[in-house]
Amino acid sequence: MIRKLTPSEPTPWGLLLMADPSRKLIEGYLNRGECYICEEDKEIVGTYVLLPTRPDTVELVNVAVAEHRQGRGTGKQLVMHAIETAASQGFKTIEVGTGNSSIGQLAFYQKCGFRIVGVDLDFFTRHYSEEIYENGILCRDMIRLSRDRGLSG
Repeated sequence: MIRKLTPSEPTPWGLLLMADPSRKLIEGYLNRGECYICEEDKEIVGTYVLLPTRPDTVELVNVAVAEHRQGRGTGKQLVMHAIETAASQGFKTIEVGTGNSSIGQLAFYQKCGFRIVGVDLDFFTRHYSEEIYENGILCRDMIRLSRDRGLSG
């Protein structure tokens, strides 16, 4: 079950910090966006945040799935739920960004119907004090992807 996190519930920091190591950045976009959680047997196993950025556009940030639930389709359920939620709220475009070193995520988002639309050079070196390495690659640049509401997956 995927639902919006209520204000009285604790923030799922463990999952959020899996997808973004900066608590300060997370706090900033949590205050401006809506956090959704995926529950299984009363345990939060996934999360994402929808963040309005421009008229008709929302950004999908911090998609995270508990390690023991990865590889079972939970991530795809979260992303498809985010796309449907954004459309139901009247947004026409949903965007997502991931690191240049996030090879699996780049493939995953494209399988979900997103297309690469740009690169924010040195995003991670500007916004994070510690270097991030994935797949033996320094994560420096933010790869921006976008999907229009009518775009087929």
